[in-house]
Amino acid sequence: MTSLRTEPVAVRREPGPAAPRNRARRWTAVAFLAPLIVYLLVFYAYPLYRNIELSVHDYTPRAFVQGDPEFTGVENYRDILADGTFVRALRSTAVFTLASIAAQYAIGLALAVFFHRHFRLAATLRAMFLVPWLLPLIVSASTWSWMLNSENGIVNAALQAFGIGQINWLTSPDTSLLAVTIANIWLGVPFNLVILYAGLQNIPAELYEAAGLDGAGAWQRFRRITLPLLRPVSLITLLLGLIYTLKVVDIIWIMTRGGPADASTTLAIWSYREAFGTGQPDFSPAAAVGNLLILIAFVAGLAHVRLQRREETG
Repeated sequence: MTSLRTEPVAVRREPGPAAPRNRARRWTAVAFLAPLIVYLLVFYAYPLYRNIELSVHDYTPRAFVQGDPEFTGVENYRDILADGTFVRALRSTAVFTLASIAAQYAIGLALAVFFHRHFRLAATLRAMFLVPWLLPLIVSASTWSWMLNSENGIVNAALQAFGIGQINWLTSPDTSLLAVTIANIWLGVPFNLVILYAGLQNIPAELYEAAGLDGAGAWQRFRRITLPLLRPVSLITLLLGLIYTLKVVDIIWIMTRGGPADASTTLAIWSYREAFGTGQPDFSPAAAVGNLLILIAFVAGLAHVRLQRREETG
């Protein structure tokens, strides 16, 4: 009997060094990343650097022209923290931001759950709810100013039909912050509706069917299925809402200009007013206030990343 020996087959490799090919791949990756890097440097890194530079110098209109601002270090930050406007603006910012994002999320979630049910005209009604999001902000703010006008506004006219007296929505320190908050909520609901509705679309319908077969009611299905599975989308929605609301200027400025008596002055309004709203620009304190807003948004972003990592590891 003849035994057969199997000889190892030599693998033939393609000629040519691997180093040039790897180098070409790296340069290709750099070429694709270059536009993004340039965009981040030009529109994010440089403005942030300039804002920090403004806040540590005494920039006046004359200093802008001559280019010789005096270095002041943290003096601008000490000045704004010692200013009486800071506490009022910080409190108004907290109330305006928290009330806005809470109401926007609650109303947006309720509408998203409502439209998640398939019925006639659902798409049409959902599109109509996007109108506030599509309108220019100056149009929305002007419309709300007219609606909340003390003398001839439609809101007071409707309230008077129910026997409620005139309310000075925009000219009273007791109601001006509430007025701009209502307008901002109306503007932010469509964004929450769109994001949360998209999140609901990703929840498998089989889960609701199985829960229904097990005897779970509508509230139990919402609490046990919808809310837990919608949590990642909810977190990013709340984070984006927080960042957007912190920097709202146009709505408040058009409706109340931060008044009366600074009742609706937020940190963003205070920064804008210092830089452009008084006719005597004071750019350095305005930049310092803006940097505080950036710091608050940065802390919120870090908190979101930490919560997201905890969910992934948990």
